[in-house]
Amino acid sequence: MGEPWVFCDEVIIEVKAGDGGDGCVSFRREKFVPRGGPDGGDGGKGGDVILRVNPHLNTLADYYRHRRFRAEDGRNGRGGRKTGASGEDLILEVPPGTVVRDADTGEILADLTEPGQTVVVARGGRGGRGNAAFVSPTHQAPRIAERGEPGEFRRLHLELRLLADVGLVGKPNAGKSTLLAAVTAARPKIADYPFTTLHPHLGVVVLDDTASFVLADLPGLIEGAHRGAGLGLTFLRHVERTRVLIHLLDGLAPDPVADYETINAELAHYNPALLQRPQLIAFNKMDLPEVQARWPEVQAAFAARGQTVYPISAATGQGTRALMWEAWKRLQEVPPPEPLRPTALALRRETPIQVVREGDGWRVLGTAAEKAVRMARLDSPEALMHLHRQLERLGVIEALERAGVRPGDTVYIGEVELEWVDWADVGKRAAAR
Repeated sequence: MGEPWVFCDEVIIEVKAGDGGDGCVSFRREKFVPRGGPDGGDGGKGGDVILRVNPHLNTLADYYRHRRFRAEDGRNGRGGRKTGASGEDLILEVPPGTVVRDADTGEILADLTEPGQTVVVARGGRGGRGNAAFVSPTHQAPRIAERGEPGEFRRLHLELRLLADVGLVGKPNAGKSTLLAAVTAARPKIADYPFTTLHPHLGVVVLDDTASFVLADLPGLIEGAHRGAGLGLTFLRHVERTRVLIHLLDGLAPDPVADYETINAELAHYNPALLQRPQLIAFNKMDLPEVQARWPEVQAAFAARGQTVYPISAATGQGTRALMWEAWKRLQEVPPPEPLRPTALALRRETPIQVVREGDGWRVLGTAAEKAVRMARLDSPEALMHLHRQLERLGVIEALERAGVRPGDTVYIGEVELEWVDWADVGKRAAAR
């Protein structure tokens, strides 16, 4: 038997883009070509990690158990100026309405609402340059190459907020699932006990060839829902996207008017803007004689507030079509909600150069310096001098000297440990320990 369907609307995953391929050190050596010269090719770019909206998905269940993903690394360069192949991008599909946040900073990276919409959440590292790229008029036979740039790593918080036009709100057992089944082709689980609906259900209401909308049956609310009581937070996350609310009252409840006030209070506590949206009130279970007897009293109570109540029976369909038409009319007056705006200035963050004490040595912080060391090959004096020139251009050497570095001091950059050396013939430079 297959695994049961799981509704998952919130998950944290880890993504790692592919590392760039290493550059190649090579010299052309062919018969009758006495001066072939350097021909080492560049490494290929690492694959990106991309999120893409799949309109056929309605849950994040694919990431419920498998939460670590990595794109393909770029291939190494080769002789003959052959560039390594780029790594294949990794595309992860998510349902419409997925909000993507950086799990460590809380920044919103994207709000994915449109079918096919994509966002690059981790960028692959660029390939390292081969020695052919370092040829210059004064350096015609370089024996240096770069390692590939590491791909980005991110922890992502994915949160699904369903894209429904109209949302059904009400206390448990108000009859929301029964109403959804009555007016759409959706078939949610229906029973006479609290919290039958443990996760949202969607259905499409088709009134005629030109009038239709998406209706969501959302988990029932109880007092304290905005603090997480019952299934409150699960419900409230999804109601934020809806443009019109249908407030369904249980005709058998001891005090339907008090229930109405309780649920609206929970909406206001969670997000006061929810009460500004059009809200239709429906009094359900009118097929029962005892509910019919209470209807004049309930109608009068809401009329005193200046509010209209629609008497319906979700079980028999009484009054449901008129209610759906009114919901559609209200939808025409409300523009679609704007997607959440990303709060991150850029997916790729650069940190400035900074030198701090670490034990008896010095720690150099900064994205550019750490990347330069990560991509450097420290296997020859020529490679070390190239790294020294890079650090000098980045201002690292000057920052270390201002901090008071002395010959023999240990300098840490990323995962690399260097020793500060003062050689009179070549000037100060770092040498691999």
